[in-house]
Amino acid sequence: MDELQRSRILACVQALSAARYAREDNVPCRIEEGLFLGSVGAALNKSALKDLNITHILTVAKSLDPAFPNDFIYKKIDVFDTPGTELVKYFAECFSFVDEATSAGGGVLVHCFAGMSRR
Repeated sequence: MDELQRSRILACVQALSAARYAREDNVPCRIEEGLFLGSVGAALNKSALKDLNITHILTVAKSLDPAFPNDFIYKKIDVFDTPGTELVKYFAECFSFVDEATSAGGGVLVHCFAGMSRR
């Protein structure tokens, strides 16, 4: 199998997974005031995001682009969502993004693709 075929298969698997997460795991989970955690499904649930006063979305995943760029402020950490992904080196910029949102009275959804790098 060549690289192009691998890439196409990966894109298909991701699309199927995203559809499943959008149906089954689509509610942001409140961590504390103004801070929420979720999967790609939560990031695609525009009505829940608006209802929870989420104004900023922090995406920690390589292949996900902003779904609603005109409605939310996005920051993307371009890493693979795998158990071995080293996230510590991104903490400072992520904390700044969260602080920016909460200082302005908004909320932040922090999400990845499937929760593998959250473990």
